[in-house]
Amino acid sequence: MYDCRYDITYNDFNPTVLFVRKSKMIKDSRYHDHDFTEITFILSGKGQYCVNGDLCDVQAGDLIICNSGVFHRNIVVNPKEPTVEFFLGFSDFHFRDMPKDQIILKNGSYLLHTDTELRQSLSRHCYAMLAENETDQVGKYFMLKAHLMQFLLLLLRQEADPRPVQDGCHFDSHYKSYAVNQIVDYLDAHYNEKISLDRIAQNMYLSPVYVSKIFKEETGESPINYLIRIRLEKAKDMLAAPNPESIKKIANDVGYEDAYHFSKLFKKYYGVSPLHYKKKIS
Repeated sequence: MYDCRYDITYNDFNPTVLFVRKSKMIKDSRYHDHDFTEITFILSGKGQYCVNGDLCDVQAGDLIICNSGVFHRNIVVNPKEPTVEFFLGFSDFHFRDMPKDQIILKNGSYLLHTDTELRQSLSRHCYAMLAENETDQVGKYFMLKAHLMQFLLLLLRQEADPRPVQDGCHFDSHYKSYAVNQIVDYLDAHYNEKISLDRIAQNMYLSPVYVSKIFKEETGESPINYLIRIRLEKAKDMLAAPNPESIKKIANDVGYEDAYHFSKLFKKYYGVSPLHYKKKIS
């Protein structure tokens, strides 16, 4: 049964998303405040912020939290290498032990430095929100809200007092499982694109060696072998469909430019060439 003592929110966690956007810091902004909470996440570069009169240096992975009524402005440090910022505006929230519609950091500051894991997680939600904001898909607002809620909960977990670790539950194991799950989701969604181990690692902000190591530990196979298997399973389904496309077209559709290479892989996995499999099914 869920233990509500570990809940860090009030009964209804239902924030309102006001806006999400990305911007390059190419000039100093005016000194201003809002009647809502704004979080700025530094995606890349370095800069400075003046918040309620306090000047602070910021860099990639930093969060600046400006609650309602907090005056702030950004300051350009290097115009040739502008800071890239993600802005998130929201309201209608209330966290335990904090005033309504405010996020209070433990150190009393407006600035939070994130570690590698949190930075990766928050970055993924930032880019997911930006991508969603460009669509006209059904449920767009609620997808944005879902990402906002996860973003805020990750932030609050960072700030929460550490909980006792249960027997058999270790951070390393949890993080590896989470990272591998993200890799699997990425491969499932992008199997038809040009993908290499380096590209997977770059998307995860991890080294190729580490990605390969944890993926094999968790799944028993390498990321590339998993990708091959997914591609060939998709190809097999396409070949079994009524009036299937040509072998070359199917090879291209699952991410292989070379139909001969695709045919060799298919025969290695299934013991029959895609052409013979196509004839057999039809």
